[in-house]
Amino acid sequence: MPFGIALAADRLSALMVLLSALLGLAPLVFAQARWARAGVHFQALLQFLLTGLCGAFLTADLFNLFVFFEVLLAASYGLVLHGSGPVRVGAGLHYVAVNLAASSLFLIGVSMIYAVSGTLNMADLARLLPGLGREDRLLFESGAAVLAVAFLVKSAMWPLAFWLLPAYSAASTPAAAIFAIMTKVGVYVILRLWLLLFADGSGPSSGFGREWLLYGGMATIVFAAIGMLATQDLRRLASYSVVMSSGTLLAAIAFDRPAVLAGALFYLVSATFAASALFLLIELIERSRAFGSDVLAVTLEAFEAQGALHAGPAIATDEQDDSGVVIPAAMAFLGTSFVACALLMAGLPPLSGFVAKFALLAGVLEPGGSPAPDGVAAAEWTMVGPVVASGLVAAIATMRIGIRVFWVQVRRAPPRLRVIEATPVAALLLACVAITVQAGPAMRYLESAVSTAHRTGAWVDAVIEAPRVPAPGAVPR
Repeated sequence: MPFGIALAADRLSALMVLLSALLGLAPLVFAQARWARAGVHFQALLQFLLTGLCGAFLTADLFNLFVFFEVLLAASYGLVLHGSGPVRVGAGLHYVAVNLAASSLFLIGVSMIYAVSGTLNMADLARLLPGLGREDRLLFESGAAVLAVAFLVKSAMWPLAFWLLPAYSAASTPAAAIFAIMTKVGVYVILRLWLLLFADGSGPSSGFGREWLLYGGMATIVFAAIGMLATQDLRRLASYSVVMSSGTLLAAIAFDRPAVLAGALFYLVSATFAASALFLLIELIERSRAFGSDVLAVTLEAFEAQGALHAGPAIATDEQDDSGVVIPAAMAFLGTSFVACALLMAGLPPLSGFVAKFALLAGVLEPGGSPAPDGVAAAEWTMVGPVVASGLVAAIATMRIGIRVFWVQVRRAPPRLRVIEATPVAALLLACVAITVQAGPAMRYLESAVSTAHRTGAWVDAVIEAPRVPAPGAVPR
């Protein structure tokens, strides 16, 4: 295989590039209200981040994947620190240290794979792996395992997700909104390499790492669900939702069934839109809240429960008739948007979160699904439990906070919303409505994307047989 920069666009990579562009546009517009002036070079950092994201989704070479990863990580270092402040700087330095360690593992894994195969082109690796001898194959799998650890750190799989919560919670609002897709880069790479190298029918290495992905993904779902129930902070709630979506996607990859993977991609799009919209929405909600209102609400709830226990039914409450109260337009928009985000995160009808989870679980329980090893077949119902329970937990956690934010009687002035801030939130939620209405065509597209990305599809032949583009100024042969 000749050396060179290999770029390949198929349905899967095109989907991720489009998703990156849409998510990049929303925080870019939102930031023009004030965040773009909170620090220097916000627009430039965002453009570099989008460049790295698009390059990572389009590359067909592991070394160039590393280069694009470093481009997007370098931009994310600036974005996570954007706006300054002691909390943001502390979380940002932690974020930088963890990602530098993951990048070192990335290089080690790539070096081990290159030492065995002599190439880093993904299509060439898919063609050479089945023919490797036992010793070389074991070394190749060791390099792939090291590489997978680096990607799982970036995907925030438990117990490697310790870096995400402080970084995403402390980041500025538009930075956190675009960071919603950052964990999906690691998920995308794992999915791409899994389908090319370790899917069923790929030779002696078939199914390599399947159990780690499956049970690690389910453990991540449980971890995120516990965190959602424990937190009273909206930003941490949104961060836990990102972790939960990563766990669901990683567990789905282990099943290696087109129906499951297509449902997982639908869930990826829906969950990413929802998380990004929620991060943007949180700042607008917090403008109307007093400092420490979450703590005061919990304390008030505890004292009211204790007082009712001791006083018994003799104490009467002074109820106020709220009939005819006019809801300000700003609060109506915030409340409706928050309910939409809650429905998307919980996977409840009628929005795209329900369609995504239904398609994913239907593929897992499909009787005519492709045969799977005993370890995965025994875990099918185990997979259903955490996914369904996580939706219930997300509904409880979001509605609990939503009641305290919107329904508790507090005298406060409605927040002032600018069109440039409300429009990105509405656009992201309308995108979820659009893919719900067009769920049929979207699922057909995603099923085609999965089949094309598989090693038995046309992607490998297209990359290997693509004509070489000469460098500028080179003499054609």
